[in-house]
Amino acid sequence: MTHLRKMMLDELQRRNYAQNTVDAYIRALQDFAAYYHLPPDQLEPEQIRSYQLHLMKVKGLAPKSVVQIMAAMKFFYVHVLKRCFRWEELPYPKTPLRLPVILSQEEVRRIIDAASDLFHRAILMTLYSTGVRCAELACLAISDIDSQRMMVHIHLGKGGKDRDVPLSPKLLETLREYWRWMKPQTCLFPSRYKSRKGSPITTKGVFNICQSTARKAGIQKTVGCHTFRHCFATHLLEAGADLRTIQLLLGHASIQSTMIYLHLSQRHLNACPNPLDTIAVSDIADVKRSGRKQPQ
Repeated sequence: MTHLRKMMLDELQRRNYAQNTVDAYIRALQDFAAYYHLPPDQLEPEQIRSYQLHLMKVKGLAPKSVVQIMAAMKFFYVHVLKRCFRWEELPYPKTPLRLPVILSQEEVRRIIDAASDLFHRAILMTLYSTGVRCAELACLAISDIDSQRMMVHIHLGKGGKDRDVPLSPKLLETLREYWRWMKPQTCLFPSRYKSRKGSPITTKGVFNICQSTARKAGIQKTVGCHTFRHCFATHLLEAGADLRTIQLLLGHASIQSTMIYLHLSQRHLNACPNPLDTIAVSDIADVKRSGRKQPQ
């Protein structure tokens, strides 16, 4: 391990950054140094600006990916090297706001019913019933399922925060049947690969289950782990849950993150009448059809 890498790791761990963030920041700095074939402490803002354009124009990375890489560099130069760069001269690319894909409850049912076995079915039902993130599901332990209080305990979620979400009786019934069949020891959803025996399922493994089962169910929409989280929140909102409650269940730090579901809820979008429906237009039968040739 190089001296700079150790300094970066120490500073990230001192600030208790999540392991996924630590890995992403270290990888971003390694790629930056490899691009110029120089240690990153020998590079200046001009090289960062050129590298940012390279990431966007040549590698074609999405704005969100570039933002994360720039955040890694800012952390390294400001917090590790203590350099006072003028970061306003290194603007982050504008990130377009895209609404997530939402499944209907019927589409969710079709995916759950298309699961290839009880292991896959239990994972899909847990994702939809609790709204957990993919990494949070992978870390669930058997002891996190509290059938006495009917709660699911989520430890060290995003931002290092714990939270509880209600345990659905239907999910509990499925998990009990799954436990009698699978007999997991510690992790609720252990990896099924012999080389990873005893370790939790990977996030990639969960994603593959979601994607393959959706295809099997004939769903044309793009489906991933986070799709079930979005569906959980949107369907709760449509059922009458308030935003503050949904914020707590999702573990959002800010209510602003939760407000996106107002753009997705049919109940809220259809609450106001469409302005076209409030005006009286003439009968469509009286409108001329002059664009097509009349029959001879």
